[in-house]
Amino acid sequence: MMTSAIETLKTWITESNRIVFFGGAGVSTESGIPDFRSTDGLYNQKYDFPPEEILSHSFFYDNTEYFYNFYRDKMLALHAKPNAAHYKLAELESAGKLIAVVTQNIDGLHQAAGTHNVLELHGSVHRNYCTSCGKPYSAEFIKNSSGVPHCDCGGVIKPDVVLYEEGLDDDTVKAALLAIGKADCMIVAGTSLNVYPAAGFIKYFGGEHFVLINRDPTPADNMADLVIHGNVGEILSQIEVR
Repeated sequence: MMTSAIETLKTWITESNRIVFFGGAGVSTESGIPDFRSTDGLYNQKYDFPPEEILSHSFFYDNTEYFYNFYRDKMLALHAKPNAAHYKLAELESAGKLIAVVTQNIDGLHQAAGTHNVLELHGSVHRNYCTSCGKPYSAEFIKNSSGVPHCDCGGVIKPDVVLYEEGLDDDTVKAALLAIGKADCMIVAGTSLNVYPAAGFIKYFGGEHFVLINRDPTPADNMADLVIHGNVGEILSQIEVR
């Protein structure tokens, strides 16, 4: 069954010229970055506060030092390298078949692998800014700081990531929906499709082939034209780009 499904995926990718890839945390697990909702994921580990609370807008401002202790320990995986999924997508873009990667991840691994049109719905750990003057800071600066990182002007530095209680960036959302609307093939991978509004983006796809690749079943399995359960990198690495 897996072999025939992958053969179908190969055929559809060969036939398609406007592929959009919509990915979540499962795309980066093969790079050693834990996901959130699986049995060994971040949300099933024990902390003084639930991770959803720690990673919220109000918690950032009310408990900034605790936020940063957690953030440095669990969210800044600066050692991680792109895996087979990231590299295959960059290859598809280079071949003119992939028009966009829409990602819920904040790790920057798609860009590190060479993909250019990456729409980061939840921001990036590689962008940080002073909440007072707006001066930018690198992820390395945050990682190597201690306590609450401050700008030269004295302002608190905040990661440019979308925390709970915050809205998505309007321009990024518009670009993602435009790309999905143009796509002839959409590959959704490594996401539980439980996080809204991002999970609702798949409803804007009206193309030929809707493919869903995930380790575990999702609420959208019955909507997809093809469902493959497995690791994203292992599956995409079997695709030959022509």
